[in-house]
Amino acid sequence: METLVSPSLLAADFLNLQRDIEMINSSDADWLHLDVMDGVFVPNISFGFPVLEAVSKACTKPLDVHLMIVKPERYIKQTAKTGAMMMNVHYEACTHLHRTVEEIHNEGMKAGVTLNPSTPVNMLEDIIKDVDMVLLMSVNPGFGGQKFIQNTIDKVARLRELIARTGSKALIEVDGGVQDETAPLLVNAGVNILVSGSYVFKADNPHEKIKWLKGLKTR
Repeated sequence: METLVSPSLLAADFLNLQRDIEMINSSDADWLHLDVMDGVFVPNISFGFPVLEAVSKACTKPLDVHLMIVKPERYIKQTAKTGAMMMNVHYEACTHLHRTVEEIHNEGMKAGVTLNPSTPVNMLEDIIKDVDMVLLMSVNPGFGGQKFIQNTIDKVARLRELIARTGSKALIEVDGGVQDETAPLLVNAGVNILVSGSYVFKADNPHEKIKWLKGLKTR
């Protein structure tokens, strides 16, 4: 399977959002990753539904919505109304994760579950066959531009083994510190989707960076 690329809007120029979204539209990017932060679950506030709705009207790529918030189940219908393809919730934020995944599916979206760096993959043993994607955070969530946590490589391998053992069809996505050095390691470990923010949006030639990430193949 080819590597999918989901550039993170958090690193875009918010004074020139239309321009940056047009760049994504004309690029080889597969999805657009949107991080919604509430200042409670993570120590930062990013953007909310007014921005999501505006972006959905301009962006031609599927929206990969990552809710870094408490009680994300309250916003399933609202997320679906934006036309989101994927709604991704944190394992650590959902008391009733199975119910939340079911409700996401009932609204016509794919369901993703995110794990923070310290949450082991075996916590997903009883939900892995019900989710479409698992996002492993390779930095502590809340801020862009952080240093990659090396344990993520081994964590991808453990998740890949769990998926194979259970017959799950879940894809693996990684977010945080994805760049020249880490991206090939992640793809070789079994990652399907690379989320990349600063590496793409701050580049002199974002199109080339996206193309390079997409060209990475598993050995």
